[in-house]
Amino acid sequence: MQNAEQTIPDQQTGRATDFTADREYNNRQAAHKAFKQAAARLLTVNEWQQYAGPGSSEFCLTNNEGKEVDGFAKEGFLFNIGLPVPGSNAGDGMEWVMIERIEAIEDPKAEEEFISMTVRPIPDPHKTDTEIAHFYKDVSTNTFIVKRIGNKVIAGAHGRNETPNNEDVNLHDKIRNTIIALTARIGLAGPQWKMLVNGLLDKD
Repeated sequence: MQNAEQTIPDQQTGRATDFTADREYNNRQAAHKAFKQAAARLLTVNEWQQYAGPGSSEFCLTNNEGKEVDGFAKEGFLFNIGLPVPGSNAGDGMEWVMIERIEAIEDPKAEEEFISMTVRPIPDPHKTDTEIAHFYKDVSTNTFIVKRIGNKVIAGAHGRNETPNNEDVNLHDKIRNTIIALTARIGLAGPQWKMLVNGLLDKD
């Protein structure tokens, strides 16, 4: 049976980052219930700012044409990210990603169950140009995982092939993307994903 780590793309270039949080429960039944809640939170992208807490980025789920939608994330949907820093010109202030894969195995009787969602930077769907609207290139991915192993529930954000998007963009974005990408782990993305993975697991 496939495990959660097998859904993370291979690391080939740039940087890899991993941010995780976990909660232990008294029995498997309680852990499975917590897993289900965290999995639903993972798919409710529009609520990620609420889960992550004050100072977090804003997230907005859209269909493949960039029109805002409610409900759970799906493969092929997009979402934009409003960072608490000056935005890119390519995305009119937003970072854009596409949900390219969602995988899940749910089995309360198994030792492990999981859901994972992998996203990749893309151009702004409202524009005709091909500039990637993100501070990372489109070789980069981020895989968000919620899994249960025994009585423990774990949430993670796993960046792979993180490479600054500073070539096929205008001068403003070249400078801005380089600075944000090179400081992302400690200055922006790192704290953001730490808050989110903890927020996915916190009880109401």
